[in-house]
This record gives sequence, C-alpha cells and structure tokens, in this order.
Amino acid sequence: MSDTAQSGPVLAADGTPLKKSLARALRLQKTRALLLIAPLLLFVLVSFIVPIGQMLWRSVENDIVSDTLPLTVQALKTWDASAGELPDEAVYAAFARDMIVAVKAKEHTKLGTRLNYEQTGISSMFRQSGRKVGKWDPVADAPFKQKLIDVHDGWGDINTWRVIQTHARKVTPGYFLNAIDMRLTPDGATTQPEDKRILIKLFGRTLFMSLIIMGSCILLGYPIAWLLANLPMRQANILLILVLLPFWTSLLVRTSAWKVLLQSQGVINEILVWLGLITDEGRLVMINNQFGTIVAMTHILLPFMILPMYSVMQTIPQTYLRAAKSLGATNWTAFWRVYFPQTVPGIGAGSILVFILSIGYYITPEIVGGTKGVFISNRIAYHISSSLNWGLAAALGTILLAVVLLLYWCYDKIVGIDNVKLG
Repeated sequence: MSDTAQSGPVLAADGTPLKKSLARALRLQKTRALLLIAPLLLFVLVSFIVPIGQMLWRSVENDIVSDTLPLTVQALKTWDASAGELPDEAVYAAFARDMIVAVKAKEHTKLGTRLNYEQTGISSMFRQSGRKVGKWDPVADAPFKQKLIDVHDGWGDINTWRVIQTHARKVTPGYFLNAIDMRLTPDGATTQPEDKRILIKLFGRTLFMSLIIMGSCILLGYPIAWLLANLPMRQANILLILVLLPFWTSLLVRTSAWKVLLQSQGVINEILVWLGLITDEGRLVMINNQFGTIVAMTHILLPFMILPMYSVMQTIPQTYLRAAKSLGATNWTAFWRVYFPQTVPGIGAGSILVFILSIGYYITPEIVGGTKGVFISNRIAYHISSSLNWGLAAALGTILLAVVLLLYWCYDKIVGIDNVKLG
C-alpha cells in the first residue's frame, strides 16, 4: 500500500476533510456575493422584468368580454354565425342578464370601448342600451329579443353578435394583427382598409430615420472625438465640457429651441433672407417634417456617440501612427489601415446607444416632426394616453422590442458584440 492511501483524506485545520471545507467556503463566498447584488437584482426585477412581462401579457389579454358577458359567451357557443340568422331568444336573454349585472358594476362602458376597437359604433350602442337595460328585471321583463332590438337596432344586426363571438376568447392575436395593419374579423384575419394602414409605414420610418440619425452622429462625432483624444489636456477638457453641456439642459428646452431655429420665421430662415441667399417667399421648410426630426435628434444624441468613441481613442498610442508613417505609409493609409480599425469598437458602442435611444424617442419627434417626422413611439404614446387602447400599445411595444433584439442579434453575428467597448 502507498503512503497516500495509508494516510487517509487530507484534513483542514479544524479537522474536517479539506474537500468539504473548500466546498463550504465556496458556498459562503457565493452567498455573500449574491447578497451584495440582491438589491440590484430586485430593482431590475421590479422595474424592468415585471413591466415587460405585463406588457407581453397585455398584448394578448382579452378577459373583458368573457368576464363581463359570461352567460352570453356560453350561449353563443351553440350559435352558427354562418347560417346568416340572428341568435335565438336564449342568447338575448343571457345577454340581458349579463348587461343588468354589468350596468350595476359600471363595466358595460369598458366592454363597449373594447369592442369599439373592432367595430365602430359599438361603444355608443352599449352606453345607450345600458341606460334602459339596467332598469329591467331579468325575469319579469322577458322575453328580451325584440326589446333589445327596439332599444337599439344594432342588436338586430348579425355583425354585432359575430363581433362579440369572435372576440370572446381570453387570449387574442387581434392586437398584434392591428399592429401590422391587419384585423381579426369573424371571417378570419384580413387587411385593414387603405386609409388605416399606417403602422407598418411608421415602423419602417422609425428604423430608416434612426439609421440616418446614427450615421449623422458618426460623421459629426468622429472628428470631435478625435480632437478630444489628441488635443492637449487643457483644451480637451474645455471641449469636453462643451460636449457635455447639453446634458445640463432640459430635453424639452433643447427641442423647443430647435423649433424656434428651424421654423419659417425662425432664426435660420431670417439669417438666410438677410444674407440674400433666399427670398422672403422662398423660406425653407425645415420643421414639422423628417428633416427637423433628424436635425434635432442628431444634436440631442450626439454626446452618446462622442463619449464612447473618445474613451476608445484615448487608449490608442500615437506611436502606432508614427511607426506606420516611418514605414512609408501616407497620412490617409496610416489612418485607414492602422488608426481607424482600432476605433471600430467605440463606433459600435456609440452606434448601439444612439440607435436604440432614437427608436424609442417620442418627445422630440412630437414637437418638431409634425405628421411626417413622427416615430412609432409617438403612436404607442397616443394609444396609452389618448385612445386608451393599451392592448394595441403593448403589441406595438412588443414588436418594437423584438425588432431591437433581432437587430442586436444581427449586429452580434456580423460585427461581434465582444468587439464593442466603452473604453
């Protein structure tokens, strides 16, 4: 027998096996690290993961029809809409009983608003009917079919009942169909009318203009970042303060300032007229269009491009360029073959920041974009605050999130996210 086998397992100072003691120490170290990051994890969970989960659920959730009209939904299961005949008295009686309860709970108007997204006019029909149906007795006032039709002729329209039957499911793809200029009808998914096809166009405009803003930030920010990295420290600090100065000014103030500068009677047009470059009648239209949005957002997002590029350029030794020139390279060759490739990680980091920030902006496009320069985020804000169609807003937000993740994945495959650096 060997000496190792005779001596037995290696023991720690307290007499426990060394392997067991190391495992316990590793567990304690992991637990300590977990406790240190627990507040951050909790914050991310509450402020990021949970809201995204709620948004995803809201984009398909459709409980209001089945919860408000449970008896009606059950009765409509036996009704064949393809026969072209109105439902029988049992369906109308179930609807009347549901409406009486809904009116007392003041839920009928919410239901009408939800169904009005699918068929215009249903909201007013529910409000008008609720004032009379709420006073009925579910037993003494039967039968209900003709009474409901007398209250509002919409209850005698087969399409009304087809809409209720179609949207009675608790989970619906209807919001996502609306988000891509389609709609869920009793006959299946169909394309929206021509005058309502706007959302796909807005998605395309958002991506296109975000790319232009990102490109303009690269073209304007690269020389500034190079100056910051190569100027003497004192001058570089002054220039850096000027770059950071917009962060000390309200976003709303900066956007409003561009509105003053770009409008027809604004500063830029007044100077051009004064110089005689344009006539008073030929003033440039630079506001309430895509040009105004691009100019304003480029100014606002430019620091987010400059700072990552500057932090990377700072780490590039100037001796590389001198060595290239000493070996016979021209200034352009030394820059393009030696210096520029080393700045690509900073360009990548700035591009991701600017692009992701730009597609989510809605204040600046709302103020300076007019009808031709708004983004899809403006439509999302409209459905949240004005039309109160939160389901459609959630679907639009989900699609936008999916597009960002897809582009991020493509960027990782083409460029490599490991090559992105912030300094």
